[in-house]
Amino acid sequence: MSDDGSIITDLGLGAPQPNGADTAPAVGIISQYIKDLSVENPNAPECYQWQDAPQIDVQFNIGAREMAEGNGEVSEVELKISITSKTPSGTQFIVELSYGGLIGMRNIDDASKHAFTYAEAPRLLFPFARAVIASAVRDAGFPPLMLEPIDFNGIYVAQVQAQAAEAEGAAGEA
Repeated sequence: MSDDGSIITDLGLGAPQPNGADTAPAVGIISQYIKDLSVENPNAPECYQWQDAPQIDVQFNIGAREMAEGNGEVSEVELKISITSKTPSGTQFIVELSYGGLIGMRNIDDASKHAFTYAEAPRLLFPFARAVIASAVRDAGFPPLMLEPIDFNGIYVAQVQAQAAEAEGAAGEA
């Protein structure tokens, strides 16, 4: 106990702060939700008779925007996934999902915020988006489509390295 009667605890997170201020870094998912889901089955019921193996095209994009600023920062991370299944006979189905999550971050430096927003948060949201897609494809009359895991961290690192190389090349030309 200090001279003024307040209790002081040190959990190895730095010096105690006045009035119990929390200065420890913290990140987490506040909520997650479907923003938009579209399922098209343009050739039903004929497509259920097709025997050819489908070609599945999967595209995805990650978007983010800040919802609030200050000590308690909240951002929305959005996974956009588009899947098309085609055979030589035509398109079987098209599924487009926009899956969002609110991410809370506090006492995090900008580089770590960026990495969490574009690598770790999508990794955490993806299994839930994958389940939505599997159910949507099943509800369209096809076997559930279980997407392979995506290495969001590897993609993020590759993009950061490519941007650094591009900036280095631009600086060398100047």
